[in-house]
Amino acid sequence: MLYKYLAYSSVGNKEVGIVNADSLTLAKEKLLKEQVYVVKIAAYTKNRSGITLSGARLQNFTRDLYVLLKSGLPLYDCLQILQQKNRRSKLAPLFLDLCDQVKQGQHLSRALENYPKVFPPLYIAMVKAGEESGTLDHSFKELSHLLTKQYALRKKVMSAMIYPIFLSVFCVLVVALLLFFVVPSMSELFEGRTLHPITEYVLGTSQFLNSHGLAIFSIAMSGMLGAMLFFKQKKGKEWLMMLFLKLPILSRMITETVFARFCRAFSVLMDGGVPLIQSLELSREVMRHFLFEQIIVKAQQKVVEGKKLSDEMGKSPYVPQLVTRFLAIAEEAGNTGQMMEHAAEIYEEDVERGLSRFTSLLQPIILLFLGLIVGVILLSVLLPLTDVNSIL
Repeated sequence: MLYKYLAYSSVGNKEVGIVNADSLTLAKEKLLKEQVYVVKIAAYTKNRSGITLSGARLQNFTRDLYVLLKSGLPLYDCLQILQQKNRRSKLAPLFLDLCDQVKQGQHLSRALENYPKVFPPLYIAMVKAGEESGTLDHSFKELSHLLTKQYALRKKVMSAMIYPIFLSVFCVLVVALLLFFVVPSMSELFEGRTLHPITEYVLGTSQFLNSHGLAIFSIAMSGMLGAMLFFKQKKGKEWLMMLFLKLPILSRMITETVFARFCRAFSVLMDGGVPLIQSLELSREVMRHFLFEQIIVKAQQKVVEGKKLSDEMGKSPYVPQLVTRFLAIAEEAGNTGQMMEHAAEIYEEDVERGLSRFTSLLQPIILLFLGLIVGVILLSVLLPLTDVNSIL
């Protein structure tokens, strides 16, 4: 059983934690041996729905458990070691609960099912396959490799987009500073003079923005809020995904990213001994794109009827030929997991190169746009100053 306690350490520090023991008396004795002086202790009420685990922590947990299992330790001892390692963290109840369930004879996969927000179905299926085949350490090895690849791919995508976003925000701020503060402060110099059309246009734009700034800001914020609410809805997300698929560069990058995730997950599941239909069902969940998920669902239905997976996926214009060719070769050779791993590696490299090209192209475009806007504004200010006749 789990007990939550309030206590003081030997140096007088206040501690709140959870301990696993067969009874209340044993829990107190266990804490006393650790030189923890209990003030209050009671049975812990499990709140499994409120526990979450970040991707990095899940990756670390999987890697640590694989290393411990590989060393030959029993599963319960491995979980106890991890529980001791994380006893001061907010995740202590999770590890204690897993230890408690495994100690009572529960399968680890069944224990993980109690935390759907922490462990995805693909993760649980791999653990279950490892338990059934007696290769639990191999399952955690494959899961560790999968999570590492997924985390690295996500990190590369986010890192590639940070600098363009920063440049875009900086561009907007510079233009706003010029139009709202710099140009209005110099408008008095041009009163009563014949101005160049560029100067008139910039001054007019600045005066309009300053006169209706509050209304424009309100409309812009309302539009952004409305767009955010729309894109959070299912139809909004689907519309945005389809729009991105129609853009030449983004379409290829999205397709490669989706199939990099799919091929990696599919290869891990097939190598782990998960049946083909279940592997397809679990792998499509990591795609995170409704259109490609629908393609997998239709192919899955045809495979149940006895059709070849490569033939069914090849019917869709959105599925790259590389995937269908690798699947066709794998169906003939009987090494689907290995071939999908090769496909995943190819797509992960393509995504990395595509992101590099995309950011290297996007950055000068943003800088060119910023330079053009700033140049036009400065030109509109300098033109009247170079008009000697107007000055005289």
